[in-house]
Amino acid sequence: MHLARGNTIAKLAGGIVDNAATMATKSHLRNGNPVVLAISTNDGLSGSAENIGKLLNRNNYFFVPFRQDNPITKPRSLVFDSNLIVKTLENALDREQIQPILL
Repeated sequence: MHLARGNTIAKLAGGIVDNAATMATKSHLRNGNPVVLAISTNDGLSGSAENIGKLLNRNNYFFVPFRQDNPITKPRSLVFDSNLIVKTLENALDREQIQPILL
């Protein structure tokens, strides 16, 4: 599982491999293994939205369900639900995305 901030999401969506996290992700994907992402970014509903959408459409990426962090003071911020990490990991091993993704 990887805590995915906006920068990492953009790198994964663009196929950029320049650090240990992106290299490990590329290796997992090359071997057909699931990659679980836990979104935590202040621009998830703005700048990172396009990249999140790209990853949602790719095989072997699974997301811990996420929600708006604080709709009043941070209206574009997203954060994963930590209570769903284990369930997401278990389902990813069976190649299933738990629903709903957006809480």
